Amino acid sequence: MNIFFSVNSPIVSATLAVLILLSVVTWSIALFKFWKHWQAKKNDRVFNESFWSVHEWNKAGDVALNSTGDIARLAQAGFTELKSLGEVKPELKHLGAPQDVLERQLRQTLQNIQRYHERGLAELATIGSTAPFVGLFGTVWGIMHALQGIGQSGSASLDVVAGPIGEALIATAIGIATALPAVLAYNFFLRRLKVHLTDLDNFTHDFLRLAQKYDYKF
Repeated sequence: MNIFFSVNSPIVSATLAVLILLSVVTWSIALFKFWKHWQAKKNDRVFNESFWSVHEWNKAGDVALNSTGDIARLAQAGFTELKSLGEVKPELKHLGAPQDVLERQLRQTLQNIQRYHERGLAELATIGSTAPFVGLFGTVWGIMHALQGIGQSGSASLDVVAGPIGEALIATAIGIATALPAVLAYNFFLRRLKVHLTDLDNFTHDFLRLAQKYDYKF
């Protein structure tokens, strides 16, 4: 906190405060998404072990209904749709070829899961791309403030120039330090999301294959 008291310009101090706030937001999002990623991976592993170990279609539905996780959510949506298809008078949204109706429901569920896991990525990308410029703004403003002070003092010796200029450069350093974790976290979670979506897409194809084998009945 001494850094705020050592900087003479209120604008530079405000810039540093904004950068520190952005850093707190970055680490909060990153830690939360790390926890959610670990939790989702654990739930999917438990569900896959239970789902693929049963030998009857009805028991597979019971496993899905009593499980949690993204893949379990896909399975729940699929079994719910299969149950609706078996009704005598289905709603308009359930009319059509069973395969097309089921695939549409699974795709919508998959897209909803994707949107959920994309939360926070836009914030990380924004912080990673703007934090260096925020720091640069603080540095430029600090240098302008320092030059004005030097002009008023009438001295341009190294002792007079080094201090204010060094304080101004702190904003750029903090801006880079804020942006780097945000960029790394964004790239990591984006990669993990792509892998996760591939697993969900593979399960969707497997579920459609099994539903076709059992004549879209549940």
